[in-house]
Amino acid sequence: MEPEAYFGMVGGLLAEGKDVEMTPKGNSMLPFIKGGRDSVVLTKPFRAFEVGDIVLAKVGDRFIMHRVFAVEGEKLTLMGDGNIYGTEHCASDDVIALVTEIHKENGKKVIPGKAVFWRRIRPFRRYILAIYRRVIL
Repeated sequence: MEPEAYFGMVGGLLAEGKDVEMTPKGNSMLPFIKGGRDSVVLTKPFRAFEVGDIVLAKVGDRFIMHRVFAVEGEKLTLMGDGNIYGTEHCASDDVIALVTEIHKENGKKVIPGKAVFWRRIRPFRRYILAIYRRVIL
């Protein structure tokens, strides 16, 4: 199924007030979400976005799940936890869903935190992620 159609269905379910569980792809949210292994529960946005929230957004022609790195009025800067430098920008209206739960591959359910410490150590992420990818993955 094409991403546009898939996320259109997700948006439709969210608009009906239903939560949606999905398994994200990719490693941009390591170490907190392992793509292809962990799943997330998506909820229709119900409040203003805050720095540290994990959101699903349409940025250009791509759909991404990243953490809110900065909020300036209706403009959001997003950055994956597994990224070192790259950011994306979107409007609040481009956000499809808020991640309210992470279901780990071992069955544990986690309520996402704001990752304050992780965001503050951004200059050192490169080293931590390199070790994580070599030793844990």
